[in-house]
Amino acid sequence: MEAAVDSGGRASTMPLPPSASADASGGAMALAPNAPDSYVVKRGDTLWGIAKLFLKDPWYWPEIWQVNPQVQNPHLIYPGDTLHLVYVDGRPRIVLQPGLERGNGARVEPRVRSQPLEAAITTIPYETVAAFMSKPSVLDKEQIKSAPHVLGTRDNHVIMADDNTVYAVGFKEPAQLGTNYNFVRVGEPLRDPEDNRILGFNGVYTGTGHVTRIGDPATLIMTSSNRETYPGDKLFPGGIDVPLDFIPSVPKTPLKGSIMAVSDGVTVIGQYEVVVINRGVRDGLIPGNVLAVYSVQPAVYDNSKKGFVHPSSTLFAKKIPVPEERTGTFMVFKTFERMSFGLIMEATDVIHVDDHVETP
Repeated sequence: MEAAVDSGGRASTMPLPPSASADASGGAMALAPNAPDSYVVKRGDTLWGIAKLFLKDPWYWPEIWQVNPQVQNPHLIYPGDTLHLVYVDGRPRIVLQPGLERGNGARVEPRVRSQPLEAAITTIPYETVAAFMSKPSVLDKEQIKSAPHVLGTRDNHVIMADDNTVYAVGFKEPAQLGTNYNFVRVGEPLRDPEDNRILGFNGVYTGTGHVTRIGDPATLIMTSSNRETYPGDKLFPGGIDVPLDFIPSVPKTPLKGSIMAVSDGVTVIGQYEVVVINRGVRDGLIPGNVLAVYSVQPAVYDNSKKGFVHPSSTLFAKKIPVPEERTGTFMVFKTFERMSFGLIMEATDVIHVDDHVETP
């Protein structure tokens, strides 16, 4: 970046002010304690993790990210790049110095590449959400009704696994030879805790296969198995990929919702667990939106007027509601009309189903 790199390939930075500055709108935007002057991106980093190094609240990253309009897709950051914290008109900005592996903008000598460029870093760990991004994870009634289903296996196995020959029926259009399909079991209903309405059904990915013989039933070979597949499980086309290059952001409009479900049926939710909330596209949510998680606290008994009654007794004591306590940070990565999938990015305490999420 010409504005950030001098002829020697080093970042030109202004002296750092002694305190945090304000964002473009005049609101406080605090830098993280001991925020570095520069940071070299490493393999395995995520945008969230890097933003946390520089900012107390990582979702303010777009406010300080200084992009170069002359660079194609300037939001991409690669291992080996250096990020510099500088100040422009008194406000903090992060500028990028491309690493040697992809060519430093201040160097003009020709170079011969000996290895491919590493993939750009993603906002969140891809391996954590890969199954939810590329495979059906929420199903509505129409999807379930119209999808083909597993009829059985060649050897009448009750449970199907790798390399089994599987027969499937119910294709609306003839299955094409070689087409990949995901096997998905219809799981528990996802109910909105506010009105008990069923918003969809949890789709449990069980495996992958491809068509080896067309017809009705069609024949597939199961190429990978994540868990048991049974007759009646649904088939959905595979190979759907969703990008993970979104930027952390706060929803445009204030909202409050609830956690409806968590992946794999765990009861205690921690960092990098995938959860479902009862807010979606119609509420203005988009991938990358960040919400604060608050734990619903039980009411406390007030024994102050019970005289000589033992203080631990709750007989005749009045219940006093107490404020909710913030327990984590949640980021949306996949949206539907009335619900969204997201990842718990930070957890300072135990998080449970029915806990609240809201605009931070």
